[in-house]
Amino acid sequence: MGTLVSGKEHKSGYESHPNHLLRVMQAGRHVRVTANGETIADTRDALELFEGEYAPVFYIPRRDVRMELLKPTENRSWCPFKGEAHYWSVKTGDEEIVNAVWSYEDPFVEVAGIRDYMAFYPNKVTIEAA
Repeated sequence: MGTLVSGKEHKSGYESHPNHLLRVMQAGRHVRVTANGETIADTRDALELFEGEYAPVFYIPRRDVRMELLKPTENRSWCPFKGEAHYWSVKTGDEEIVNAVWSYEDPFVEVAGIRDYMAFYPNKVTIEAA
C-alpha cells in the first residue's frame, strides 16, 4: 500500500505532481553496505522506498550504520514529496566518498517512517541485499 502525494510548497515555489505514489515497507532482507572493503551498514531492519518510476531505495536504521565513518557535509537537496535531504561523506582509511549518504531529518508526515534512516547511493558504495 502506498501514499499518494502531490508535492509540498518550498521557498523556491510550489511543485505539484498529481498521482505521485510513494510506498515505504519493510525490505524483509538482510542489507549490507560496504565501501573500500569496509562494512558501513548491516541490518535486517531496512525499509524499502518505492517512488514513482525511480529504482527502489533501501533506508537503513541509523542504529545499524557505523556513523563514526560518516562525515556530514553542507550539501542539501529538496524533494517535494519527502522534504529536505541532508548528506554525509563516507570516510574509510585515507579515502573519502563525498555525499554518498543522505537522510531526511524531518520528513513529511506522509513518509515519517524514514526518519532516523539513512540511504546510500549505489553508484558510490556497494549495497548487497539477500
